[in-house]
Formats: sequence, C-alpha cells, structure tokens
Amino acid sequence: MKQWSSEIEINRPIEKIWLYLDGPLEQMRKIMPQMIENKPIRLKDDVVGSIYRQRYNDGKRTKEYDVHVLEYSNHPNNKKLKIGFTLSNSFEITALYELHRIDDQKTRLRYTATHKALKWLLKLFMIFTTDKVVVTFLERVKRVAESGAN
Repeated sequence: MKQWSSEIEINRPIEKIWLYLDGPLEQMRKIMPQMIENKPIRLKDDVVGSIYRQRYNDGKRTKEYDVHVLEYSNHPNNKKLKIGFTLSNSFEITALYELHRIDDQKTRLRYTATHKALKWLLKLFMIFTTDKVVVTFLERVKRVAESGAN
C-alpha cells in the first residue's frame, strides 16, 4: 500500500472550502469537474457508513464507484471527511480531507490518499508512483477557492 499526504493554506473561510468536499454536486464539480453524479445510496444519521454512487467521465467512458464514508466530523474549526472505494477492481483507494481554521479568512487543507493494489502486477507499478496527484489536487482546490468560485 502506498500513501501520499500534503497540505496547503488557502485564503478562504473553512466553510467555503468544505462545500467543495461535502456540499451539493455543483460545488463538488468545481474541484472535480469530471464528476457527473453523486447519488446517495444509503444515508446514516452520523454520516459514517453512508454510501454514495459517484459517476465520472473518463474520456469517452463513464465510470461508477460506490464511495463509502469512513470518517466524518464537521466542527466550526476542524472538519474531516474520509472516503473509500474500489477503482476498477484493481485498487482500494481512500481519500482523507482534513480542514483546520487558521483564522476567519484562512484555512489549512491536508489531503492524504492511499492506494492498495489488488493484483500482484499492479503492486510492481506502485513502486514508481509519486505524490503528484495529491499536490495537483490541493493546488486546484486553492486556485478554485481563492478565485471565489462559490
């Protein structure tokens, strides 16, 4: 299993950034434009254990994943969302988003991703992976949030 983690400071209030991760589809699409659906399949009162069916455009194909909420907390100064899903029967993936209020207009976002290869050949390719996807995602969130796109 590989894990990557990075964080970034964003000059926007914590609640504005949280909407991109735990808000309506149109907000989520601002940072994940390939997402076309986020449909609740099973909702739990405390959110943990909820399942959403997410659909993504992947070139000319549409892919669908059942995304499980593994951790969730929504407090004024700290917010956390951890999700998990299986990608193409090849990888078990988790994504952990942690937000911390620095002040009324500044937020620290930490993103941690894990990938576990489910097939032995893919484990070999994992040796060559980097944190580029995590860093690129954080930079996109910062760019979108600081542009005032919400």
